[in-house]
Amino acid sequence: MTSDISVLIVDDHPVVRDGLRGMFESAPGFTVLGEASGGVEAVEKAAALDPDVILMDLRMPGGAGVDAIRELTRRSARAKVLVLTTYDTDSDTLPAIEAGATGYLLKDAPRDELFTAVRAAAEGRTVLSPAVASRLVSAVRTPGAPGNEPLSTREREVLALVAKGTSNREIARVLFISEATVKTHLTHLYAKLGVKDRAAAVAVAYGRGILG
Repeated sequence: MTSDISVLIVDDHPVVRDGLRGMFESAPGFTVLGEASGGVEAVEKAAALDPDVILMDLRMPGGAGVDAIRELTRRSARAKVLVLTTYDTDSDTLPAIEAGATGYLLKDAPRDELFTAVRAAAEGRTVLSPAVASRLVSAVRTPGAPGNEPLSTREREVLALVAKGTSNREIARVLFISEATVKTHLTHLYAKLGVKDRAAAVAVAYGRGILG
């Protein structure tokens, strides 16, 4: 039997934390390990509790979510961070993704979409709200910005599989190439898109219309 996905809830509003806790505790397959009201506390709780997924708000008096994500990434924390926020502007989404967030959802996301996103994040798959992805268009189409070099057909194939949450090993199997070649294609497409990781690559690709 598969073990539950453990969750840490980070939000400065007690009502929101209570609502999320109740939602996840009433659903099979999830365990809420704890809560935090700010970024600094979130990093401390993550170290102490070692959750699978952290639901992270962004703007909080007790330390910004982006700073917390950056610190968790620096510490090579095992937890995957799924941003859950009211804000969907470029100034919020891009820094969060660049800091290392696995996904980004808005608080008006349906209950089932949130559960699906947490499961996907726990598996290391990228999760982006369509509304958030569309907000990235202006940021990635800025004149002179990186990411204007076209992707090769193979790079597009690799990127499409990455967007589905496919692992490097599985991509290699599907495309009949080696894992080393997959990594090479990823390195090249990251450079062309001006990003550093899978989540940012998917976000930028949606923004540019490379992905549907």
